[in-house]
Amino acid sequence: MKPRWSSPSSGAYYTPEEIRTLEPVRKNYEERMVKPDLRDVFLCHAWDDRSGVAKELHDILEAKGASVWFSEKDVALGSLLLREIDKGLANSRIGIVLVTPAFLRRVAGAGIADKELAALLARDLLIPVVHDTTFEELRDVSPLLGSRSGLSTTEESLADVALKIAELVSNTQ
Repeated sequence: MKPRWSSPSSGAYYTPEEIRTLEPVRKNYEERMVKPDLRDVFLCHAWDDRSGVAKELHDILEAKGASVWFSEKDVALGSLLLREIDKGLANSRIGIVLVTPAFLRRVAGAGIADKELAALLARDLLIPVVHDTTFEELRDVSPLLGSRSGLSTTEESLADVALKIAELVSNTQ
């Protein structure tokens, strides 16, 4: 199926559940489009994933035209990490939580990823992306995040998931 925000020439196909999940996020994104200078996406990830799958997701999204707040490039040396994250959250239209085994360990330990998650859960601008784990394992660690539908790399590649996110935050219809 094709959602209303996907271009007819796109190679991405969505399940009805994915469309139901992403539609409220898209509506909120559209409402926030009037605010200038916001990034399309805030990428929440575990520290351990910063040079691996999180960077890969960031790079794919940016290559597809999405502007991404990513701590690895947006937090300058010597700056206060939590304050920079707070600004990144405030200045992004939606949030992606990259759920990996490392993320599950970090959230259980109440680290920075846990603080980012708490801020993102407070708004309906959140898409969980499950990679190398399952929503069931996520529910064991974070029932609130695990209760949300999202995208998974279980049956699709990370590039396919990134294409769906990039289309979701596209300014064209």
